[in-house]
Amino acid sequence: MDPVTPPQRRPRDRKAQLASLAAGLFRARGYHGVGINDIAAAAGVTGPAIYRHFADKQAILAYVVLSGIDDMNAATAEALADGVPTGDQLDRLLTLLAAQAVERREIAALWRWEGRHLPADERREIRRRSGATLGAWTKALLRRRPELPEADAELLCWATLSVFGSVSVHRTSVAKKRFVKLLTELASAVLDATLPESPVPASPEPPGLGTPSRREQVLAAATELFAERGFHAVSMEDIGAASGIAGPSVYRHFPSKAALMVAIGHRAADRLAVAAERALKASDERDALRRLAASYVHTLLRTPELLVSFTSSSGARVSMPDRDKTELLRVQRDYVGQWIALLAAARPELPAREVKIIVHAALTIANDLSRTRRVSVRPHLEEELTALLHAVLGISSR
Repeated sequence: MDPVTPPQRRPRDRKAQLASLAAGLFRARGYHGVGINDIAAAAGVTGPAIYRHFADKQAILAYVVLSGIDDMNAATAEALADGVPTGDQLDRLLTLLAAQAVERREIAALWRWEGRHLPADERREIRRRSGATLGAWTKALLRRRPELPEADAELLCWATLSVFGSVSVHRTSVAKKRFVKLLTELASAVLDATLPESPVPASPEPPGLGTPSRREQVLAAATELFAERGFHAVSMEDIGAASGIAGPSVYRHFPSKAALMVAIGHRAADRLAVAAERALKASDERDALRRLAASYVHTLLRTPELLVSFTSSSGARVSMPDRDKTELLRVQRDYVGQWIALLAAARPELPAREVKIIVHAALTIANDLSRTRRVSVRPHLEEELTALLHAVLGISSR
């Protein structure tokens, strides 16, 4: 008799498996670069099989992001439970969160970059759940550091979240146990950081003379719209309307949205290069790195092209000619390479891979907090971000 093949059963966690596969594809290709059939192919099923679990691609993204936040909430509840000694709560929390970040690197990437593709009600739910979690962290930090104003404690907690989220912007890795310990140490450095007290405000920069050229106006309008809505949600007609011209007239200055993105990327790179050249005129590597961190924050807060370039053009999120994409990535890597070389020289005890992880954590804090509405309006944010970067890099002057 022929053996009877038992019927195959669908795994109980099929929905979570599909979501996990989709999360990896979203991170690798960008939300717009992935279709339902791509997810089905990765899972070895048909497209209709995906729809048994999710209504559409947005539903998959929402499931992934919200489940990641729920995991963070569960870790927070476990670490801050009444049975855990107060002195140990934050340490336990950071370890749990670091482990989650290492194990599910793609979740932070989707939360940070792709959440804007979700409907307004789900974006509100993300903000509600994450806000409640940050509130619990803030209360725990105030129990450890009661001298802090609540707003300062909240700022430090946002920066801590960025440390964990930084694992999504690079592929450098170390042994899991060490990776978790390193992220925990960096997060602790943030929570222990001393923020500057009411620094003297810098003199405002002069507004400049004359009227920008039409090309500059188009570039500025595109930068603002890309930052607000994302590259794919903006049309050439939108850019024309924002710059006061008809949509087709934009093509006189830029042949495509991709060409605009390339111009934005080069503008950002040029401004960073100039700032870095000034910063590197220092007495030693540690001083140069402090100055480089300060120059990055200063330029970031005054150059909207930077955030648009460093988020929208990463990976495959923007369709542009391969040559331009390769060149922009090279420029970005060269710039980050300056940080890595300086930190390696300033702290020779650090292994090479850990140097890269630390640099990306510092840069992510600046990138995230400069566009986080709750903290971006702080009057002394530039000095505070600089102090936080110094703390993460381990080069604080104090």
